Amino acid sequence: MMGWIESISDAIDYIEKNMTEELTIENIAKQAFVSPFYFQKGFAMLCGYTVGEYIRQRRLSLAGSELIATDEKIIDLALKYGYDSPDSFTKAFSRFHGVTPTAVRKEGAMIKSFATLKIKFSLEGGFVMDYKIIEKEAFTVIGSSRMFSYEESKAEIPKFWTEHFQSGKGEIICGMYGVCFDENNGKDEFEYLIADHYDPSKEIPEGYVTKVIPKHTWAVFACKGSMPNSIQEMNEKIFSEWLPNCKDYKIASGYNIEMYSDVADYPKGTQDENYYSEIWIPLEKK
Repeated sequence: MMGWIESISDAIDYIEKNMTEELTIENIAKQAFVSPFYFQKGFAMLCGYTVGEYIRQRRLSLAGSELIATDEKIIDLALKYGYDSPDSFTKAFSRFHGVTPTAVRKEGAMIKSFATLKIKFSLEGGFVMDYKIIEKEAFTVIGSSRMFSYEESKAEIPKFWTEHFQSGKGEIICGMYGVCFDENNGKDEFEYLIADHYDPSKEIPEGYVTKVIPKHTWAVFACKGSMPNSIQEMNEKIFSEWLPNCKDYKIASGYNIEMYSDVADYPKGTQDENYYSEIWIPLEKK
């Protein structure tokens, strides 16, 4: 029951023990026995910021403490905590602490502290989650593809959708699916597709790609309400409530799919209080 929360905690311990070493998302995610894509998604849902943001803020917090407590040179602290030059370190340090390293050293300026995360599991609420577990045969989608970094994806993917429809591409691909391809384990980015079902009797338009989604066991979660709140709230519940209590399955790498209903079926489109969408998570038996 507690495996997911414990594995996130193990990954945080690994980060803390290797804070002055090179930290790759591949090695961090290995501590949690989950793919880099799903680790970063789950971490952000549970903690409120990305893995990269957590590491940066912890390093700058530790650097500030060392600056006060030791005589170590600023250039040496910069290198120790992963910065290529004193300038880049000073800029990052100043953004985080609100003062320069020199001001801390010479003038005794106050610094900020960013504590180690402690993940605790608490039983709250008892939210009702509508979901089903299905076996689905392989199917093919066609869509518009783009690569996104894990760090920027939350802000950039909605822009991709806006651009898709504003450019008239919605007449070619309606956008029944948003598909994340979680196949490049260890990479800092992933492929995302605005997609529809592929009709093999039709030509593939220039600039579009087809992808086969293999046969899988899926957990399908129903989301009802205006976008993007309904789907974001469900994502949080999946990682904070459903996954810690799931005894039989764990998340498999490969894909993350969101399915969207036809906006024409709702008076207020995606802002309708009854708008229906789904999140599909690939599973494998524990």
